[in-house]
Amino acid sequence: MAMEERARSCLLRFRHRLEQDIKPSYLMDHMVSDGVLSVDEEERIRTQPNRKDQAVALLELLLKKDNRAYISFYNALVKEAYDDMASLLQDDLPRMLPDAHNKSSDGSVAYVQAVLSEGGVPQRPVVFVSRPELVNRVREKLYRLLKEPGWVTVFGMAGSGKSVLAAEAVRDHRLIEECFPGGIHWLSIGQLDKPDLLVKIQSLCFRLEQSLDSQSLHRPSNSLDEAKERLRFLMLRRYPRALLILDDIWDNTVLKAFDIHCRILLTTRNRSLADSVSGAKYEVEVESGLDENKGLEILAKYTELNRLPEEARSIVRECKGSPLVVSLIGALLKEKPNRWDYYLRQLQQKQFKRIRKSSSYDYDALDQAMAASIEVLPDEHRELYKDLTVLEKDIKVPAKVLSVLWDLEPEEVEDILEEFVNKSLLFVDSHNKPYQYYLHDLQLDFLVEQNRTQLESLHTKVVHQYQQYYRDGPPTSGDEECLYWIRFLTYHMAKANLSQELYALMFSLDWVSIKAQIMGPAHLINDYVEYGPILDKENSEVRSQFQEFLSLNGHHLEQRPFPDVVQLALSEPRTSEVYRQALLQAQERTSAGKLYFDWLNKSSVESLSRLVIHPHQGSIYSACFSHDGTKIASSGASKTLKVFKSTSGEKLTEIQAHDDEVLCCAFSPDDRLLATCSSDRKVKVWNVEKGVQLRVFEEEHQEQVNHCEFTNTSQRLLLATCSNDKFLNVKLWNLNKPSSQNTMFGHFEPVNHCCFSPDDTYVSTSSNDGTIKLFRVSTANEWKTINVKDMFTESDEDVLVKCSTWTADGKRIICAARNAVLVFDVETSEMLLEIKTNRLSTVQYCHACPTSNLLAIAFSNYAVELWDLESNKKMADCSGHLSWVQRVQFSPDGSQLLSCSDDQTVRLWEPKKVHTSSAVHLKRDSDVLFSDEEIILSAADNCNRLQVRDGRSGSVLFQSEEKSSRIRCTCMFRQPSAVVLGQEDGTVQVLEVPSGKLLATLPGHTKTVLHCQFSQNGQTLITSSEDTTIRVWKWQSGECKVLQGHKEQVRCFSLLSNSPAETRLLSWSFDGTVKMWDIESGEKLQDIEAHRPSAILSCHVSPDGCLFATTSADKTAKLWHCESWQCVHTLSGHQDCVRSCRFSWDSRRLATGDDNGEIRIWNVKDGSLLKICSRESKDGMDSLHGGWVSDLHFSPDNSLLVSTGGYIKWWDVEKGEALQTFYTTGTALKRIHVSSDFSTFVTIDNIGILYILQRVV
Repeated sequence: MAMEERARSCLLRFRHRLEQDIKPSYLMDHMVSDGVLSVDEEERIRTQPNRKDQAVALLELLLKKDNRAYISFYNALVKEAYDDMASLLQDDLPRMLPDAHNKSSDGSVAYVQAVLSEGGVPQRPVVFVSRPELVNRVREKLYRLLKEPGWVTVFGMAGSGKSVLAAEAVRDHRLIEECFPGGIHWLSIGQLDKPDLLVKIQSLCFRLEQSLDSQSLHRPSNSLDEAKERLRFLMLRRYPRALLILDDIWDNTVLKAFDIHCRILLTTRNRSLADSVSGAKYEVEVESGLDENKGLEILAKYTELNRLPEEARSIVRECKGSPLVVSLIGALLKEKPNRWDYYLRQLQQKQFKRIRKSSSYDYDALDQAMAASIEVLPDEHRELYKDLTVLEKDIKVPAKVLSVLWDLEPEEVEDILEEFVNKSLLFVDSHNKPYQYYLHDLQLDFLVEQNRTQLESLHTKVVHQYQQYYRDGPPTSGDEECLYWIRFLTYHMAKANLSQELYALMFSLDWVSIKAQIMGPAHLINDYVEYGPILDKENSEVRSQFQEFLSLNGHHLEQRPFPDVVQLALSEPRTSEVYRQALLQAQERTSAGKLYFDWLNKSSVESLSRLVIHPHQGSIYSACFSHDGTKIASSGASKTLKVFKSTSGEKLTEIQAHDDEVLCCAFSPDDRLLATCSSDRKVKVWNVEKGVQLRVFEEEHQEQVNHCEFTNTSQRLLLATCSNDKFLNVKLWNLNKPSSQNTMFGHFEPVNHCCFSPDDTYVSTSSNDGTIKLFRVSTANEWKTINVKDMFTESDEDVLVKCSTWTADGKRIICAARNAVLVFDVETSEMLLEIKTNRLSTVQYCHACPTSNLLAIAFSNYAVELWDLESNKKMADCSGHLSWVQRVQFSPDGSQLLSCSDDQTVRLWEPKKVHTSSAVHLKRDSDVLFSDEEIILSAADNCNRLQVRDGRSGSVLFQSEEKSSRIRCTCMFRQPSAVVLGQEDGTVQVLEVPSGKLLATLPGHTKTVLHCQFSQNGQTLITSSEDTTIRVWKWQSGECKVLQGHKEQVRCFSLLSNSPAETRLLSWSFDGTVKMWDIESGEKLQDIEAHRPSAILSCHVSPDGCLFATTSADKTAKLWHCESWQCVHTLSGHQDCVRSCRFSWDSRRLATGDDNGEIRIWNVKDGSLLKICSRESKDGMDSLHGGWVSDLHFSPDNSLLVSTGGYIKWWDVEKGEALQTFYTTGTALKRIHVSSDFSTFVTIDNIGILYILQRVV
């Protein structure tokens, strides 16, 4: 049978568009399973070289096929969400059309009605909604019965609309005429015993005989076999091309009575029934749910309302899409139209028994229909089915989990589950291996309602079976079964009221480690939030300690390879239960050779952020709270939009939002929508819950769109956007209109930010033209301009206004420009207050708290500051970000503050808990003296004072006054107790410790002093500088020798300890040369161009004094002989600048580190590469070590190596394997000081935190 001409011409008409868009491989899967495409044909199409050619070949083939192929192709498009393509084909689907004799449409309908009523096919229900895709699938299967008899099984759970669907499928003129000219005969079966079945078949035979002449009438059959034979004769001889519809079959013994080699359509809850009969078999599954719009359509038709009340949508959702339940509710509401709220409550409370209505359906209420399905199970299986009550909604479970629960062999469990699936009591997801099983929401609701009194004991059974099976410890395989237990064990314990078991599990560092590794930290944090009330009864302090540990280390716990949780936990406060467990485990494991490090001075660091989230790869440009404070959305360089829980960071939605960087995201006032704007010049609006795009505005902005923001209330919802356009750069959008509602004129430079006043009367805009403008929202006219640039008179540079924010009363507006924040009176435009900040950093963003006088400010120098607008005082430093902070925002209730940064994290802070940090931040250039138990450190602080501290106690032994020129280097001497500081202006000072008495001022250097060092006897001080010279001071007398010869800055030098009385000095410079000096005479002894023209970045002399090594920006390291000054080996292989080097103590190995984070260990004797020390993959900072490898040290026995980069790592030298990692809060470590016994390590990170780490023994 050829394809209908109308359908064929439709395909030809849209052929080009289809070829451009479709992915044939996905569509062909459906068409093969529908039987309209053979496997050979599919293979021929797949061999085409690309997608376009495959699409061309598929459409070529389709045009040669019949109506069934067209219908199957259409259904495949619908299933694969090509809705726009399917809509092109929909009008020309081969359906009820006038037949070949050109009967009128009315005649066609009358003919169909006559055939169906004669065969007893039920009429359409009074309230009917079409389900075209399902109807077409059933018709497509029925067409297969054209040439030979067979069975079409329509199966699905109770109340899914199978009978209505079967009746609708045969309501088609062409189908009847082409396939079933002998008529359609309907028989309602249900749960029958043999006598009732005999009566059913007798009445069917009588009906069929009546249509024939009177001679054909037979006496009624006496037995089932006789009746079956009579029916066989009638169907084969008298009605050879008729269709028999058997509605609601329960039992395969009933079905066997109809195994008479004819054409049969059956509806059932049991998918496997047809396995017991012979002949060709086809099946159609009826999905259990109508979509929301269809459900609303049913309610509207029953109640005859044009506008449904707001409860309607909730009712449809509670009905879980069941056509039966929606219809039951609709019929009840027709009689009692004022009971919307009542029936919604009944549904929410799962009171199915009260939702009753006599209808053509065999059961008065859903609970009866469900119970009937379960009652046909064998007793022991009924008990097993009851156990499924404990499952969570929408969760799929592998058979292995139920094997543990039921204590049965997996194969046995699979057989039982197959029976449940076949009876439509359970659903199977067969797309994944192993298969996963799940209940429909209504089935689960029914089970929970039925077993409400036994819920606790059912959950207890789950926990006890788990404990029995996994008595040696939780599963860690990471497969589906493991995932289920790790995810839901806490849920079952809480539901079973097993609080002691829950405490033991959740207050265990082992469990935290396993679950974080398998599920990620967000799920864990969620558990502490969700079960907090239960855990707090045992110990609220311990619960908050575990929750805080996870919240602040979540970004580390998402890294792969997975970090050592015990080492992370050793950074917790000493009073924390997390620390106590970690220390015990560390002590236990060190005896087995593991390395662990305790942070001795951690009490001096205050933990300020409440949660750290790592949602995107790449910079995060925007993050915002939902108006109810429960969600956070973020967007950035990754082109994605993500939504996650504000309590735990658990991801809720991820959307590939734009074709370029997403610069801003904003929630609507009701939190149902999210707007995004991008460098791709588009503005998009998304449904938050479903993650689908609702609107795209792509025509009007011609340059990147910088910011978007909704009005503060939904009364008149508008969206404001601003862009880099020259003139039309601020727009207001009404989401119901395809184009912008208004454009605000006035700025002639890019506009960076726009925001509504609290009452939505005005919108303020901040621009690169140095102004803020206020526009009236109602008219889009400019109300006033505030000239911010006039406030910066000291320089001629452009003033770019980054953003503006309104105080809660709407009377003041605050803006960010350069390194300042300015507060203006809205009425008078007067400047009320100026907050001037660090001269070196710019203000990126500011936001006023909606409930207090606090203002949050984000900086380019990685800082977030909180200021009080009334007192003009800084209230807090929020330190922790490792790169530019792009955005800050208070939650609507003011209890939380979020910040997002180029360091790829979003941090949450609690403004009430953060206060001006008393912890002084130190600069990274430092010196340390180790002796016995003592650790003395000198370093400059953030106020440019030199500090000398006792490392163990943290007490300050000496602090200088604030210096006018920045301190750039320091060194100490023990006897006499003195400290040196070198400054940016070239000054060198020697001070006595602890009195602070000035012992010497040594002028001479003309630029920054970069390095200083005492000789062994303390009589001589050597300094090197950016002015290219080295100076050797007899500092007590002020006598000085100048070593001149380098062409560029001398960052460092080394005294050769094996030279007589330490008279020889080795220096290296960015000029690519190494020089040897006699410091007594000032004479240059050697000068080699080691790496010219590339800069030398480090140099180290071997402990035996025979060799020295140099490393360079030319990606090589070189080994040199100290006596001959010949290059012994050139070490090549690094892919980036070689930043650091260190000899082992036996002088047999050399370690080198590069800017890519890679460390190489070389054999000094022959220059061969021994090992590459490296992570498996790059980390979040796109490095193998969180940044450049800046320093290296071997242990005294040469078996271990410590390295610094973005964090600290310890390595096994022989194996080249990492043994431990310590993640510092900041990054970019410059150097590490190591005690002689390799037990204590001291370093400072780039945000000024001091770390004194001691090896755990």
